Amino acid sequence: MNTHTTVLVVDDEVRSLEAIQRILSDEFEVICARNAEEAEAVLNGELVQIILCDQRMPGESGVSFLRRARELWPDTIRIIISGYTASEDIIDGVNKAGIYRYITKPWNPDELLTCLRESASLWRLQHAAGEVNVEVKPASDRLEKVVTDKRRNAQKSFGFDRIVHTPGSPLVHSIRLARQAARYDVSVLITGASGTGKELLARAIHRESARSDQSFVVENCGALPDDLLESELFGCKKGAYTGAYQDRVGLFELADNGSIFLDEIGETSPAFQVKLLRVLQEGEIRPLGAQRPRKVNVRVIAATNRDLLAEVAAGRFRRDLYYRLAAFPIHMPALKERAEDIPVIAARMLMQINQSFNRQVPGFHPRTLDLMNAYHWPGNVRELHNEIQRMVVLSDENAPLEPSLLSPEIVGVLERKPNGVNDCGVKQLKDIVADVERVAIQASLERNHGNISRTADELGLSRVGLRSKLERYDLRRGQDDDDAD
Repeated sequence: MNTHTTVLVVDDEVRSLEAIQRILSDEFEVICARNAEEAEAVLNGELVQIILCDQRMPGESGVSFLRRARELWPDTIRIIISGYTASEDIIDGVNKAGIYRYITKPWNPDELLTCLRESASLWRLQHAAGEVNVEVKPASDRLEKVVTDKRRNAQKSFGFDRIVHTPGSPLVHSIRLARQAARYDVSVLITGASGTGKELLARAIHRESARSDQSFVVENCGALPDDLLESELFGCKKGAYTGAYQDRVGLFELADNGSIFLDEIGETSPAFQVKLLRVLQEGEIRPLGAQRPRKVNVRVIAATNRDLLAEVAAGRFRRDLYYRLAAFPIHMPALKERAEDIPVIAARMLMQINQSFNRQVPGFHPRTLDLMNAYHWPGNVRELHNEIQRMVVLSDENAPLEPSLLSPEIVGVLERKPNGVNDCGVKQLKDIVADVERVAIQASLERNHGNISRTADELGLSRVGLRSKLERYDLRRGQDDDDAD
C-alpha cells in the first residue's frame, strides 16, 4: 500500500477528477484541484510527491503550471494528461516542465494506476539514492540499480559478523540479544558510552531484520535545536520557520517501511519528547506547516550514553517515552570492560588504515599491545582508531608500531595509573610500570632535545631523580643543564 504517497490531481473537469480519485484512492492519498491556483494553494500547505495535471484548463495551462512547480517544488514527480497529442506540446512539457510521463486521453484505468505506482517508486528511489531533483524517466532504472547496489554493499559492511570481538568477550552477550531482537519488529534502546559502537550494532540489527531491503536512516538528536530536529525528522513546508526555504521530506518518511536510528536520544528536550511520543503512538507524522498528518511504518532503534532511568527519576525524560523506546534494551560494554578484544580490534583497524593510506605496516610491537591493553580508553573504539591512525602516520613503512609512537597523553596516563595497571595479566605490574616510564622519559627527552632541566620539569621529577631513571633504563644520558641550553 502507498498510503504515505500523496498525489495532487489537477483537472477542470469534475467527472475526470472523480474518476481518477476513485481509481487511485485505494493506494494513494489523493488531493484534487480544479485549476492551477487551487493546486498551488495545496502545494503551499501539503507535502506532495506526485502531480497529475491536465494540459488544457481555463487560465494557466498544465505545462505552464508544472514549469512553475518544477522551480518551487523540484522533488515532485510531474505527470501531464492531455487529449491533444501535438508534438510541440510533448516537447515543451518534457523540456520546460521536467515531465516524467505524458498520458493521452482517453486513459486506461489499469495503465494510469501502473504509471502512478511507478512514479511513487521513482520518488522513493530518488530519495533513497540521495538524489533531490526528479527529471525524466530514464533515471528510474539507473536509480534502482544504484539503490540495490548500496543496500547490497551495506549488507556486507554492517552485519553482526563485522563487529569484531573474541569468543570470551562481554560483547558476545550484547550481540546475542541483538540477533534475537532483529528477528522481531520491536523498538530497541542501545545504551553505552560514546564510541562503543552503538550505531554499528543498530545497523546490524536492521540488516538482519525483515526490513533489511528498506532504508536505514540516522539522526543525532543531540546535534540540533528542537525546531530543526523536528524538521529533520518529520519534514516541513517552505516558510514553516525562519530558514525553511523549501519543502523538506522528513527522515521518518524516508525511512517508511525501514528503520530509523535516533542517536543521543537522552539529549532531547521534554517538549520534543512529547512530539516523538505521539509519532510512536499514532504511527503518523505531521510535517511543520503541513495541514494533514502522514502515516508512516518505521522501526525505531534509539541510543544514549545517559542513564535514562535516572533521567526519568529526575524528571528530565518522559517515563512513557522511555518505555516506548526501551521495549528491548541492549547494553554495549566499554572497551575497558573487554580488554581481551583490543588486539583483534587493533589488527582489523590497522588493516583498514593500511588500505586507506596505502601503507604496509606489518603489525604491533608486543610491548605496544601490552600498553594498549593497560590503557582505559575513555573514548572507546573511536579513540583506539584515532590512536592507531596516528601511529601509522608517524611510523616507518615496514616496521611494527613501537611503544614510542603512542601519544604522550596515553603514556602519561599509564605512568600515573595506580596498582592494577594491567587487567589482562600479560606482564607483572612492575614490568608494565617500567615499560611506561621508559617510553615516557625517552619521548620527553626527544621533545626537549636532551635538555635535562626541561625534561625533569615536564615529567615532574628532580634532575637527580631523572638521572637515576636514565641510568636504570640505560637511556641516553642527558647533558648538564648549562650544556644542553
